[in-house]
Amino acid sequence: MILPVIMAGGSGTRLWPLSRGNFPKQFLTLSGKATMLQNTINRLAGIPHEPVMLICNEEHRFIAAEQIRQLGVKHNGIFLEPVGRNTAPAIALAAFKAVESGQDPLLLVLAADHVIEDVSAFQDSVIRAKELALSGKLVTFGIVGNKAETAYGYIKRGQLYQHGYVVDSFVEKPDFITAEAYIASGDYYWNSGMFLFKASRYLSELKVYRPDIYSACELAMKCQNNDIDFVRVDKTAFESCPDESIDYAVMERTTDAVVVPMDAGWSDVGGFAALWDVSVKDTDGNVFNGDVKSVNTKNTLVFGGNKLVTTVGVEGLVIVNTKDAVLVAHKDQSQHVKAIVGQLKSDQRSEATFHREVYRPWGKYDSIDNGERFQVKRITVKPGAKLSVQMHHHRAEHWIVVSGTAKVTNGDKDILLTENQSTYIPVGVIHALENPGKVDLELIEVQSGSYLGEDDIVRFEDRYGRVEGK
Repeated sequence: MILPVIMAGGSGTRLWPLSRGNFPKQFLTLSGKATMLQNTINRLAGIPHEPVMLICNEEHRFIAAEQIRQLGVKHNGIFLEPVGRNTAPAIALAAFKAVESGQDPLLLVLAADHVIEDVSAFQDSVIRAKELALSGKLVTFGIVGNKAETAYGYIKRGQLYQHGYVVDSFVEKPDFITAEAYIASGDYYWNSGMFLFKASRYLSELKVYRPDIYSACELAMKCQNNDIDFVRVDKTAFESCPDESIDYAVMERTTDAVVVPMDAGWSDVGGFAALWDVSVKDTDGNVFNGDVKSVNTKNTLVFGGNKLVTTVGVEGLVIVNTKDAVLVAHKDQSQHVKAIVGQLKSDQRSEATFHREVYRPWGKYDSIDNGERFQVKRITVKPGAKLSVQMHHHRAEHWIVVSGTAKVTNGDKDILLTENQSTYIPVGVIHALENPGKVDLELIEVQSGSYLGEDDIVRFEDRYGRVEGK
């Protein structure tokens, strides 16, 4: 049986300000109604498989769990990497977990942030690769390129082998002239970063070629901690693991690497130009998302966000509006957006990491306004959800219910609040907020005090495992 392993890491720099450090592109809805992660799961529907296993970091765990929950599908656990160590160690964790119960499934390793336009072609390639993987081969999927592309690594194919080709070599990102020669030859594919192999086979090759990675991951897995949907491994052991990609650690060294071609309209959406490439365009080559009005505009990508965006007489631009930032760039220069993120990080600007709207396991909050000694948030609590039992040393809070019903613990009192009702939480008072209803609870929170940081929270009880700094 196939066990999909979905890699959902990412730093959120290339599609800023849509993506941020705490909300990278795999969690974005770039077209349609599903996010990139959800689309990755949905396109598995035509392939017999076990529930997916997800690998992400601590900061993204609740977003990932919520997006899987929205699909109404089961999963085989959400692995939380204590630190990023690249793909070879991450896949090793999944492989060790897969063989724990004596099974030896085929691991279908996928990235959560890829676009695949032809789902049937994707599924056909996976099914064709299955026999190769069952025979002990380590299969990588090579994308049939339609143009010279310098942003991708390449795979050179060797002799024909069943439904694929023996891998001759992996090639680093080339210059444009070299890339043109690769595409013209027909012997090279884009390196997709997708794989299919037996869990035990990957581990055995890793042990041969990178025993240091194998040992560190094996040790990390010996001290697992299961927390609701999440699987944590030993932090100290995993931190000692070298940072290495699966290509360098295994695929470039093994003698059993096979490439299966895939012609499925694939893109890793490495920037706004790539996003424009794979999006549906109007007759003027424009891609508009949101409330956009234009005159004499061509080949332009606009994300309107929560505002009306208008353009007049422009061509080849990227315009992105979010609640707290606006980006205007020439499409041909949009790959340099990460330099802006670098400046923001150097200036310790929160916009590099956080959206104004922040998701939590119980819902979300939107920081509407703030000043020297106050902050105003719009808080949404999902039905049945509850915030932690907590207190603050430096701030008081006023809660005003906009819609729904709030069950509030305020010191030694438990009260119910409905529309237009409010309560006041003094500094140092233990409190909690819960939505006992069947519809979203919306409320306005006004914070006031000498310090308003999110780290001024002392949690006493929390159903999401965040007590004691979690």
